[in-house]
Amino acid sequence: MILALLNQKGGVGKTTLATHIAGELALRGHTVVLLDADPQGSALDWTQRRSQQGLPRLFGTVGLARETLHQEAPELAHRADHLIIDGPPRIAALARSALLATDRVLVPVQPSPYDLWASAEMVNLIREAQLFRPTLRAAFAINRRVSTTVIGREARGALADQPLPALQAEVRQRIVFAESVAAGRLARELAPDSAAAREVTSLVDELLGWST
Repeated sequence: MILALLNQKGGVGKTTLATHIAGELALRGHTVVLLDADPQGSALDWTQRRSQQGLPRLFGTVGLARETLHQEAPELAHRADHLIIDGPPRIAALARSALLATDRVLVPVQPSPYDLWASAEMVNLIREAQLFRPTLRAAFAINRRVSTTVIGREARGALADQPLPALQAEVRQRIVFAESVAAGRLARELAPDSAAAREVTSLVDELLGWST
């Protein structure tokens, strides 16, 4: 599976999802390469924190924030069972290159009207790419949902009007995810029996089914 996490809006939790998806796949025995296509290099920073703490490497991480990404990604994909691309915000040229490199696109969105409106640009880029790659599949993933808010409860209904489907698995706003960023660890490593770990497991289960 080649999976790109893309959204032109920043702050939707792409890197946290990308590292957790890659880590969950690795813990299941898959070989994984995480391609950091964000010039900020947040996924590379997470990997460095992990190394500094002497933790074992779960997957390879490569920085490739270039518009030639689609030309170089296939070679990386041949080295692993899965290639996960952590895409950049606000850089349409890089996003287009990632779309040419991938089989599946996950668009993380926070359950707020502004986020849904902002996702329109990403949807347009996906539909443009599908003209050239009809087999390209894409879906929304509800991320950082605050379940006690009205907006959080109504998020799925709001996505029903969008041209892309939404995955059933949702990831909520949880402190353990913030802690995982600072620690270079996965939620599953920090709190194996937590709701956060179960949400990541459900998300990866759905992604694996979606990729077949």
